[in-house]
Amino acid sequence: MRTRKDVAVSFLELAASGRAREAYQKYAGAGFRHHNPHFDAAPEALIAAMDENARENPQKRLDVQRALEDGDLVAVHSRVEHGPADRGVAVVHIFRFDGDRIVELWDLAQAVPERSPNANGMF
Repeated sequence: MRTRKDVAVSFLELAASGRAREAYQKYAGAGFRHHNPHFDAAPEALIAAMDENARENPQKRLDVQRALEDGDLVAVHSRVEHGPADRGVAVVHIFRFDGDRIVELWDLAQAVPERSPNANGMF
């Protein structure tokens, strides 16, 4: 049986690979909404942006570091690199589920700095 964590990770992997529409059709529920401040609130706007980003960055890589599940919420901490020379971005996606469908999504991102005094790193 697939867990909500499995669904959230699969959703991200599909979306990162340029298959955002498929990810939404497969995993998003009725009334899906997102909270990304850079795009219109309509799910279609985020789908189009995700697919466009994948087309513009064909070597994009999503590396899931960890996924946590608590009731109807799942948080996925990932490293996203847009190409081989990219240091990457640390991203946390928070999903809210209704049953086995994603109905709400938040995302937070922080660029990996060139230098950091923290020897632990971001991942």
